[in-house]
Amino acid sequence: MKQKGLGRGLDAIFGGDDLDIRIKPTSRMAEIDLVDIIPNPEQPRKQFDEASLGELSESIRQMGVIQPVTVRKNNDGKYIIISGERRWRAARKAGLERIPAYIREAEPVEVHTMALVENIQRQDLNAIEVARSMQRLIDECHLTQDALAEKLGKKRSSVSNYLRLLKLPEQVQTAVSEGVISMGHAKALAGAPAEKQLPLLEKCIGKALSVRQIEDLVRQLTEEKPRVEPAAEEEYPESYARLAEQLERFFTQDISIRRTKKGGGRIVINFKDDRDIDQFINRFSSRG
Repeated sequence: MKQKGLGRGLDAIFGGDDLDIRIKPTSRMAEIDLVDIIPNPEQPRKQFDEASLGELSESIRQMGVIQPVTVRKNNDGKYIIISGERRWRAARKAGLERIPAYIREAEPVEVHTMALVENIQRQDLNAIEVARSMQRLIDECHLTQDALAEKLGKKRSSVSNYLRLLKLPEQVQTAVSEGVISMGHAKALAGAPAEKQLPLLEKCIGKALSVRQIEDLVRQLTEEKPRVEPAAEEEYPESYARLAEQLERFFTQDISIRRTKKGGGRIVINFKDDRDIDQFINRFSSRG
């Protein structure tokens, strides 16, 4: 079964159905000393899983490098990796001295573009690495989001979702890069007000919240609450105030008088506990 990638990638830019087929017409095959191969300084991928690298290293130690790396010869005689840095790292770890490679005849700009797209195609990149690669293709290869989406065979909304991650606080991006939260969590956090994103991140991690739970919290923060206009205070006649003062002297409790729209109303005598009720009764009895 053909493994799904993140899009058409190199096919979209350079054409053809197979990477090796694209390389061979403009490349030559050779065994190159590992010390003469250097990583691409513009490599978008910055993290390599050590456990996975160890497994690949052991496989290479047993069976050798099955798929050659692709390189371009630099002016100083060194070979810059276009694709296959993980295989190169694993080969060094396995103790190999030489590695098979396709030496690609390509201009630096083309190599740069190939390296970026090749990395976006990889399934083991985290969402932040993919987003940064996309942003670099836009900035350095002068692509619009629409053009990038077309070249990668992805929907424009998908490209936009990745790029939105780069607007999140550094702490959120780090959490995605380290696998603490998923892209779905980060996408949900991006919808929250900027000042609420870090508190939500802490709550997400501390309580192991699901993406749906984060979405619900963000929805609660962003839903517009109906504005309640404060009711204008009604002005009562002066006699109401005088009545309240007289009653408070008699009862020694707080008295409030409220009038209804129809002209009636109510007098409310507040009390603290049952002893106040007993005092009311005693006062009424003494008056009688």
